[in-house]
Amino acid sequence: METKRRKIVPEMEGPMARWYAKQRGSEPQLAQWRRQAVALGSGLAPGAAVLEVAPGPGYLSIELARLGFAVTGLDISHTFVSLAASRARAEGVTVDFRHGDVADLPFPSDSFDLVVCQAAFKNFSSPVTALDQIHRVLRPGGVAVILDMNRGATGADIRADVAGMRLNAFNSSVTRLTLSWLRSRAYTAADFERVAAGSAFHGSAAHADGMTLEVRLTK
Repeated sequence: METKRRKIVPEMEGPMARWYAKQRGSEPQLAQWRRQAVALGSGLAPGAAVLEVAPGPGYLSIELARLGFAVTGLDISHTFVSLAASRARAEGVTVDFRHGDVADLPFPSDSFDLVVCQAAFKNFSSPVTALDQIHRVLRPGGVAVILDMNRGATGADIRADVAGMRLNAFNSSVTRLTLSWLRSRAYTAADFERVAAGSAFHGSAAHADGMTLEVRLTK
């Protein structure tokens, strides 16, 4: 039986979600979203179906859609869904942003060629259930990519990462404190491999370096 993780609080709604969206939208971070989209889309067929789980403000989903993929974003935060949809419309990009829970994905089986989850998996209270649902909606041969914080990140890693965001002094301080707190919820590569072994994927390829944990899972 899956061990539930403590639910994270507070919820990302209202002013907190809007603050987060603003902090994640600095120009260096937007450039990073663009680079990530290109890397994730490498090898996908034109028009491939992509699902981003917990897209937050939608920056990565929008960049993936800009590359010509059919992108769906599913987030449990009503505020994030609204913010992401508004941004996509303003930029003339089509993304199907929806409200929903990764523990019960509202899509048919075998629907997507790629599933992405960026900076959110550590917050899921039922990680095995989340992986099982991601496995279900992937097409045979499809890939899931989890990009998240590495539990082994050092204080120096966190300071360097926040410095690269180019935030003002107050927001930099808040972001460093938040990341230091979230680190306790993050996974090491070995942690994630143990979780994935108990899922429908039966394993993963996980790699940690500095701030980043990258995991690839194939159906």
